Amino acid sequence: MGLRYEADGTPYVHWNGHKIKLEREPLNEITFIEKAEKELRETPENVEKALKELRELLKGETNLVIPFEDDDFLMKFLRPCKFYAESAFKKIQAYYKFRLAHEYYCKDLRPDAVRSAFDHSVVSILSPRDQDGRRTMLVESGECWNSREVPLAEVFRGVQMGLESAMVEPKTQVAGVSVILNMKGLSFTHIMQFTPSFAKMIVDWIQDCIPMRVKGIHIVNQPYIFNMLFALFKPFLREKLRSRIYFHGTDKNSLLQHINGVALMQKLGGTLPDNEITGDMIWNMLHHYDENFRVLNTYGYINNNNK
Repeated sequence: MGLRYEADGTPYVHWNGHKIKLEREPLNEITFIEKAEKELRETPENVEKALKELRELLKGETNLVIPFEDDDFLMKFLRPCKFYAESAFKKIQAYYKFRLAHEYYCKDLRPDAVRSAFDHSVVSILSPRDQDGRRTMLVESGECWNSREVPLAEVFRGVQMGLESAMVEPKTQVAGVSVILNMKGLSFTHIMQFTPSFAKMIVDWIQDCIPMRVKGIHIVNQPYIFNMLFALFKPFLREKLRSRIYFHGTDKNSLLQHINGVALMQKLGGTLPDNEITGDMIWNMLHHYDENFRVLNTYGYINNNNK
């Protein structure tokens, strides 16, 4: 187990017969190609039309700096929006306006500046993909989260960087992600980190800003006091997101109805050993792309006139 490299220099973590890396190559598996056409309207004609229309819309955003001539960049937003250019345009606006409005949480999102959440394995990406081709992100939100060592702001920054990484994967753009929040050991100390304004920011980010198909948020091992925490978030949830939040408690079979066991650790009811790929290994893999993250951080609105 550890960081290795493909012949082309692409880093990956090899563990227990599985390989995890950023899968940046174009869609080439028939299952994903068919899924993209069926669920996202992805046909050559729709792709060409949407790219052209989106570029025209973006030309009017004169204070937004993004590589709008880069097809791969635009596809990150078009796929989750099912190739409706107007929707993708609004998503791009919302995404970069959020980053401008919440600079404290969003500036300098790159491995060298976002490390603690990965070093302490508060945020990690599981492998392999689940039965629907989705990436699974695990966020330790209870006893494995020492909020003095990893403040809540750094947890959120780690989650953002993890999802930023997944956004470049065509397979993930098509299939989406599932997030597991392990609440075992949640305490008042953890809950006191949260405020209603922070809860609203997170919900707004998920519902309106991130160009990602969030297919499920799975709450596991939550104690009774979790109800106090969820009460902060509940007023801001719209029905679509609310319907994708699942509360499993300690019922592992309940989680397995959504994510197959080959993509879960044993402590969550799956077959993967509990010493799954640790967050610091994921960080080392992402660090290889630090320059790519630096470039991504140069994109955005250049002033507040369009807020």
